[in-house]
Amino acid sequence: MRLLGIDYGTKRVGIALSDKSGSFAFPNCVLKNDENLFKNISDICRREEVKKIILGQSLNYKGEVNPIMKDAELLKLDIEETLHIPVEYESEFLTSVEAERIQGRGKMLDASAAALILKSYIDKHNKTA
Repeated sequence: MRLLGIDYGTKRVGIALSDKSGSFAFPNCVLKNDENLFKNISDICRREEVKKIILGQSLNYKGEVNPIMKDAELLKLDIEETLHIPVEYESEFLTSVEAERIQGRGKMLDASAAALILKSYIDKHNKTA
């Protein structure tokens, strides 16, 4: 089952995809967080036959929800109601920092962070499978 990972940000949204079996996560692209965001995500989901979306859950050091989660929750609801694709949260704690440590700063940093979010989800679910 193909999965899509999202690292949601106020300016940019990182997108990652799994392989068809849902075993590996790969950075895909970085989208602008603008009026075309939902359409762009929808197009990717349709083209890649995505069956589930993993959305990074932004929490602070105390484990409390960050303000950006209000907008991320709206995106989650839009996806579930319009595309009928289930969306699950996975912690995105320090994924951008880790992605930068691995590859350095670059255009695909947010997509790499999305891949780390997706990899974390896949790893947790492969242990329980």
